[in-house]
Amino acid sequence: MFFFHKYFGEKNIGEIGLNFSCKPGKKKIVQDAIDRKKYKSYLEIGCFDNELFDHINCEKKVGVDPYSGGTLRETSDYFFSKNKETFDCIFIDGLHVYQQVKKDILNSIKSLNQNGVIFIHDCLPNNVFDQAVPRCKYIWNGDVWKAIVEFRTQDYVDTYTCYADMGIGIILKNKNKNKLEISIEDFSKLKFSDYFKNFKEYMNIVEYSELENLF
Repeated sequence: MFFFHKYFGEKNIGEIGLNFSCKPGKKKIVQDAIDRKKYKSYLEIGCFDNELFDHINCEKKVGVDPYSGGTLRETSDYFFSKNKETFDCIFIDGLHVYQQVKKDILNSIKSLNQNGVIFIHDCLPNNVFDQAVPRCKYIWNGDVWKAIVEFRTQDYVDTYTCYADMGIGIILKNKNKNKLEISIEDFSKLKFSDYFKNFKEYMNIVEYSELENLF
């Protein structure tokens, strides 16, 4: 699949140069938010052997994954189709494909308490292969970033990307304070070259140290 993308996919225009080695990990970011905001409920979409889920301390925890980890062995679509609960903190790390991530975000917004937060993992790919769909390498962001760009254009949510742990998207149920103005009807048609040239503007990047002032 790598060779397919190399020869028939988008042109490889190089590395952006993002370096996450000295940045905080997702465990710290999620747990700090839960502790600081005194959140009582946590939902994780995509648990992958509980590499995050087991390390999160929260009064109520629900994990959804069709293959491993969590508390419910089912797809996120099925879970949300019957879910009647709401949560303070939601972490999305399921299928890293724009269409599915968009659905998971929309469903999570409906299931989010007013002062809660949605985190989305893998939002900052470093090169064209990191975000290629279908997946062509072990370390893979997918095109999650396209969903972040789309929600940056919406009035009813405030969307950011924390420069940490492969890029952690943040969505709040507040009026958009920094709406992205972009002329595009189908966000799935965005190209990596668009992201490469505009990622700071598209993704509304913030540092970990700024999160306390955001929510």
